[in-house]
Amino acid sequence: MTYDYRQMAALADPTRRQVFELIVQKPRSVAELTRSLPVSQPAVSQHLKALRDANLVRAEARGASNVYHIDPNGLGEMRAWLDSIWTDALGSFREAINESVEARE
Repeated sequence: MTYDYRQMAALADPTRRQVFELIVQKPRSVAELTRSLPVSQPAVSQHLKALRDANLVRAEARGASNVYHIDPNGLGEMRAWLDSIWTDALGSFREAINESVEARE
């Protein structure tokens, strides 16, 4: 399975991860996010842009501001990739156990 690593790269930054985790809890505006974080509003906006570019959040216009939500499509892509890695890892583990059992017999 091919995977676009933008999601993982976007979440590598600790502040950006905090922004994402706040949005996971509930949709929020830039102003709400800024009040919850020790960074400026322009910094929050830059982090949101990176998260949007990685398809992890989406903006919904509400009046003069945007409210940010998790983007289920981008998150689904990342989850599918992680699930495939996990499935491959479990398969390799099962093969190693079977080889170990066969070697003992």
